[in-house]
Amino acid sequence: MPAEAEIGIIGGSGLYALPGIEDGREVKLETPFGAPSDAYFVGRLEGRRVAFLARHGRGHRLLPSELNFRANLYGFKLLGVEQIISVSAVGSLKEELRPLDFVLPDQFIDRTRGRISTFFGDGLVAHIGFAEPICARLRAALASACRSARVQVHDGGVYLCMEGPAFSTRAESRLYRSWGVDVIGMTNLQEAKLAREACLCFATVAMVTDFDCWHPGHAAVTIQEVLSNLQKNADNAARVIRAALAGLGSGPRGCGCARALEHALVTDPALVPDATWRKLAPILGPWLRR
Repeated sequence: MPAEAEIGIIGGSGLYALPGIEDGREVKLETPFGAPSDAYFVGRLEGRRVAFLARHGRGHRLLPSELNFRANLYGFKLLGVEQIISVSAVGSLKEELRPLDFVLPDQFIDRTRGRISTFFGDGLVAHIGFAEPICARLRAALASACRSARVQVHDGGVYLCMEGPAFSTRAESRLYRSWGVDVIGMTNLQEAKLAREACLCFATVAMVTDFDCWHPGHAAVTIQEVLSNLQKNADNAARVIRAALAGLGSGPRGCGCARALEHALVTDPALVPDATWRKLAPILGPWLRR
């Protein structure tokens, strides 16, 4: 498949479409890992070729634990995407991270259970480096875009990815605060791991909707307030994405994300099953030749 997009955008809770895409069309894909969350919407935005995917499906039909993360990321790879901006609603675990603020995490803690977070297996072993799970170059572009769009931004922080769909107990919320966690969500850890395996640049825009249940004012928050914040955050996210696209360079990526598999593959290529090699060919690129 010829490259149809260069930048992928994953829309989270509240962001189910991206306004302003020109010459847009839907692209439905099937992958060796099943169907993505929805059709991709491909077109041009700020002069860049983009592909947008609603993480939970349009109409918000999929629980975090039901998301087919592998299919979602594999689909972006098939479309030719090299960089992914992932937008996600989160709760705040710090007083200074207030509703409607944006946080650009640079670290993750995984508290999910049993989710598949790798493309590998079935006869092919790989171990990616993940000490720095976010593309620093892409995150810097997003920080600049937030300032340009006049959105309050906190550059850096720890995102704890929980299982859900229930929110934390108060004891858990207090525990996570004692760990130094900044925000809590249910989706971005798997996306970040799979993006790295696929040699894609990846950065998260974490949009604060409310304080988690540790906060003394949490009980006074109504669902109407949360929904209002979701809409305001979605509007801000659309402005930030446009500003980021306008500011991102169009030349070769000046980071190590594209070489994530260079020293990660362990299995002797001669021993990789043909079916596994065919399935992962778009992911493996130049790093495994038969």
